Amino acid sequence: MSALAQKVSEDINAAIDKDRLVLPTLPEIALKVREVADDENASIKQLAGVISSDASLTARIIKVANSPLFRAPREIEDLNMALSRLGMQYTCNLATGLAMEQMFQATSDLIDRRMREVWSRSSEIAGMCHVLCKHRTKLRPDQATLAGLVYQIGILPILSYAEDHPTLMRDSITLDKVIEEVHPQLGVRILNAWEFPSELRNIPVDHLDFERESAGADYADLVTVSMLQSQAGCIARYADIDYTKVKAFYRLDLDPSIEAAEAEDLSADMEAALALLQG
Repeated sequence: MSALAQKVSEDINAAIDKDRLVLPTLPEIALKVREVADDENASIKQLAGVISSDASLTARIIKVANSPLFRAPREIEDLNMALSRLGMQYTCNLATGLAMEQMFQATSDLIDRRMREVWSRSSEIAGMCHVLCKHRTKLRPDQATLAGLVYQIGILPILSYAEDHPTLMRDSITLDKVIEEVHPQLGVRILNAWEFPSELRNIPVDHLDFERESAGADYADLVTVSMLQSQAGCIARYADIDYTKVKAFYRLDLDPSIEAAEAEDLSADMEAALALLQG
């Protein structure tokens, strides 16, 4: 880690420890949804009561239930029908993910643009994770979507820090390098603070360990492959990576030399999955 990145990391962690910089918190609607979903005695009706208080979230969940991904035999017209189709846990993760978009906004135009870029990128990866999960694993697609949405969550406190340090904001190349080096560990800290499922908490770090060993395919593998495939052929940090040495591809039984969407002709599903995360 560079000296500047080390200083930024230490400053941010010290500020968090002393309550001078607050970790991002999940939107209230997401917390309420999780509370209901974690109650083993809760009903679909109770979950609907919480979600219905947010008209935008309600509309988006109905849209998801009608997505080609679910191939519903008839059109879903209301929230209760949508929740019955999606189920409690799927709806909880979906609502958490969709509500998170509210967090990627700022008062400063420059920071706001940066945050929206992070959300857009995360949404793209989340959609790819959903489809790969559905076709290549026995893992849960809703959990895979959430994994994609949070893999860069550690960028948020860095951008908040940068807003108070104008010299860092003025040099976008340096800021990018700091983000690259610092965000993974901060992301893990945030997901632990949010008490996310254990299999997701280390995603921000694990998805970058291309030689990581695992007994079987996991959510980090889905993020790794989605991230690499999304920038195939682009001028990007990992464009020169030898995919044949990335173990996640093999755990997902994918040929590293072929794009995931091309290998399974998943382009239609991919498009539908991306549409789920767009307002």
